[in-house]
Amino acid sequence: MAETRRLMTVPLFIFLIVRPALAEKLPGAKPEDVGMSSARLGSLDTMIGEALERHDFPGAVLLVGRGGRVVYRRAFGLSQTVPQNRPMDSDLIFDLASVTKPVATAASIMVLVERGRLRLWDKVKDFIPEFTPYITVRGFPGEDARLYHLLTHTSGLQPYTDAKDVAAKYGTPCPTETLVRHIARMRKQAPPGTAFIYSCLNYITLAQIVRQVSGQDIAAFAAETIFRPLGMEQTCFNPPAELVPRCVPTQVEEGKPLRGVVHDPLARLQGGISGNAGLFSTADDLAVFCQMLLNRGEYGGRRILSPLAVERMTEIYPRVGAAGRGLGWDLATDYATVRGDLFGAESYGHSGYTGTSVWIDPETATFVIFLTNRVHPDDKGDIISLRSKVANVVAAAILEK
Repeated sequence: MAETRRLMTVPLFIFLIVRPALAEKLPGAKPEDVGMSSARLGSLDTMIGEALERHDFPGAVLLVGRGGRVVYRRAFGLSQTVPQNRPMDSDLIFDLASVTKPVATAASIMVLVERGRLRLWDKVKDFIPEFTPYITVRGFPGEDARLYHLLTHTSGLQPYTDAKDVAAKYGTPCPTETLVRHIARMRKQAPPGTAFIYSCLNYITLAQIVRQVSGQDIAAFAAETIFRPLGMEQTCFNPPAELVPRCVPTQVEEGKPLRGVVHDPLARLQGGISGNAGLFSTADDLAVFCQMLLNRGEYGGRRILSPLAVERMTEIYPRVGAAGRGLGWDLATDYATVRGDLFGAESYGHSGYTGTSVWIDPETATFVIFLTNRVHPDDKGDIISLRSKVANVVAAAILEK
């Protein structure tokens, strides 16, 4: 316990010194310089320390930004406990799990929309001919799902499918194209646009559409059009060998923790590159992405998306308004507890199964990046309630709008 507390209280400047020299990141500032309270933000240290004492998760990195500057960056606890303890550091690389969906896949789709390569109104079957419609109780086919249905989780697709069953049928690894054809034939649970069913299958399908339209898989396309232009050098699928030692391990399988290998079974089945999961990144890289959105699509002189594309992605999509989703981002579903109770209705974000989350509030130009290793070592960590409390503390620290 003494070790945990010591790690929690290591001064911020130490983490800044040990970080490697990378592309330009967001500059730091004192909270008071951007109208926030240091004292209120400081209570986050105690809150996360208590979570560590409860063994909610082994470790975490928390980063808060406002007005284009980082005002809080801390590493807590341990990056791993198996096979031996290792301290957490603020520049370590996390398996983002479903945060992949908005950061890589939805953003890539919107780049292609801006380039005139596809429309959100396009039917899914125009790209995946095997994509069957919802069948009514009387046996009649319903309307065809469109790309915006995939983006907002209103296509009617089931939440998931068993990776072992797919592997038994098609082999390991399973090409994304093969998996998507399998998904396309699955029975739909609702007519498109009528129900919010959070589904990884929507985003696996979208990644295949990116590949068909661009000629590149989602890893290559997102790197070329989003991550490299932003200088997000630690953000990638399938981290290369030189980055693997800096990856925070997830669940222990067959006695060995997954390090630099995606946790999600369907993403792993595809060789680590998938639209639903598989992206790895650091808190500082994600801060650049968040600031790009707050800057309405631009960062460091590089424009990634147009202002209108950012607006459409980050508002509740009107054609499926009851779903509470934007194009890739969550605004008002039951998963949006990451917002907490104080950030406004225009704020948006996403969470990931491994214990990751991002929340962005354009009203106050604030974002919260909370990365934990809650699935390490045995997938028993608990993070849902704490995410909300962290957001509340950050929001309450904003004293000047």
